Amino acid sequence: MPVNHEIDYKIFGEEMQAVEVELDPQETVIAESGSFMYMDDGIEMATVFGDGSERADGFFGKLMTAGKRLLTGESLFMTTYTNLVREKQRVAFAAPYAGKIVPLDLSQYSGKIICQKDAFLCAAKGVQIGIEFQRKLGTGLFGGEGFIMQKLEGDGMAFVHAGGYILERELAVGETLRVDTGCIVAFTSQVDYDIQFVKGLKNMVFGGEGLFFAVLRGPGKVWLQSLPVSRLAAKIISYGVGPRKEEGSILGGLGNLLDGN
Repeated sequence: MPVNHEIDYKIFGEEMQAVEVELDPQETVIAESGSFMYMDDGIEMATVFGDGSERADGFFGKLMTAGKRLLTGESLFMTTYTNLVREKQRVAFAAPYAGKIVPLDLSQYSGKIICQKDAFLCAAKGVQIGIEFQRKLGTGLFGGEGFIMQKLEGDGMAFVHAGGYILERELAVGETLRVDTGCIVAFTSQVDYDIQFVKGLKNMVFGGEGLFFAVLRGPGKVWLQSLPVSRLAAKIISYGVGPRKEEGSILGGLGNLLDGN
């Protein structure tokens, strides 16, 4: 069984973070396209088909891993960065929007983490980036992430990114946490994931929080984000397209005057 490359790292920044990975000679890190920030001179960059996993042997193995990535909405290709010199070299990757980078040592979580589809940033070579189908029809239809989520498998380091502040919760056996579907970043494989209707007609119609909660049931660990990128994008669009909700009132006009509109 292939062993993941062991990499050292350092995370910089607060709201706009980057992770710098230190590579020993011949060590490799794989990364999502578009996340590269900088690298030392002795590192070679290469684009690979699929997830760059050492387990994806042969054409059909690479085709399967690439197809899985396509189902999760990612590119067919990933980028590898390998240290070809005798000294340690560094390469860095930046988060795509304001939030936090979460380091995950997969060996501490039974070798598997399930995460939202666009959370993966980079990982040690040997980590597999695959798909996790939701077995329950209701969860797949209404769970926010659809039938398919992303799974990270292996025994090395992986890094995921999420928006806003990251909250970690350790759930005991049978302990339940109800969460907005967009706020889930990742959870360990033992956590049971389901959906639940919001109770009360007024809550459903006027609550503004959608019709469903995600229900996470322990045992296991979950990572939650305070600002899903979809929520941020919707808020930006609401301010950039059409009149603001309060613009027809005197108070709205006063607010626009105060904020420069």
